[in-house]
Amino acid sequence: MTTIAFIGLGNMGGPMAGNLVKAGHSVLGFDLAPAALVGAKARGVVLADSAKAAVAAADVVVTMLPSGKHVVAATTGSDGLFAAAKPGTLFIDSSTIDVASARAFHEAAQEAGHASVDAPVSGGVGGAEAGTLTFMVGGTDEAFGAARPLLELMGKKIVHCGGAGAGQAAKICNNMILGISMIAVSEAFVLGEKLGLSHQALYDVASTSSGQCWSLTTYCPVPGPVPTSPSNRDYVPGFAAALMLKDLKLSQDAADTSGAATALGAAATALYTAFAAEGNEGKDFSGIVEWIRTRTDET
Repeated sequence: MTTIAFIGLGNMGGPMAGNLVKAGHSVLGFDLAPAALVGAKARGVVLADSAKAAVAAADVVVTMLPSGKHVVAATTGSDGLFAAAKPGTLFIDSSTIDVASARAFHEAAQEAGHASVDAPVSGGVGGAEAGTLTFMVGGTDEAFGAARPLLELMGKKIVHCGGAGAGQAAKICNNMILGISMIAVSEAFVLGEKLGLSHQALYDVASTSSGQCWSLTTYCPVPGPVPTSPSNRDYVPGFAAALMLKDLKLSQDAADTSGAATALGAAATALYTAFAAEGNEGKDFSGIVEWIRTRTDET
């Protein structure tokens, strides 16, 4: 049994921590949100008085925090989690953050004498609950080898993408594809409506033809063809539009920094910015099909 500190017990972190408990590990948890603590306790997580108290007693630390600035602020410095941890602690950061912050996290961990991986996830709340997440991991071979057995308790696909920050790079690229493809699928359904096609007819053709993609066959943005998609639950997330917009903005920051041309990524970012600005931040990101339909009807 390993003692694991889990910092950040929200919609993703709570069920991930619960799966570690189910596997027989002792999990000490902390979150600033009282509701998150209540949910984690119900999953068998032992609540700590503070993040530092949880980390001081742990062999492994998992963090799931909102942004790069939160990860760096929480872990580094004389009052951070690296300083509070036992020598040689393994840190697994599963937040989705910018590559520069991920690399700063790794550098500070190494200076403090700890092993570290950046290990953002794909799969949403459903994947976190079911333990079927995909982990994209950056770090040394040794750190990845140490982290993998624990990641396998929370996910079904674990990919070592390279060195420090490579996991975040893969996550940003993947979710740029996702944001673009969801808009493309949504536009196709709206065009099909205008041309008299039923949703099912378009799905039956595109799902077995060259238009096939995850946004269509697993997460179809219109009700009916894929009963498990959020479109059948009034677009309750899932993966909220605010989170998609966060990831798209990270992709464009990375594109600007690296000099990559991402015209479709930029267009998707602009569309999700407009969608979120009209009060849709809390809807599933596939709900953008309704926004596209409204814009179509206005023209």
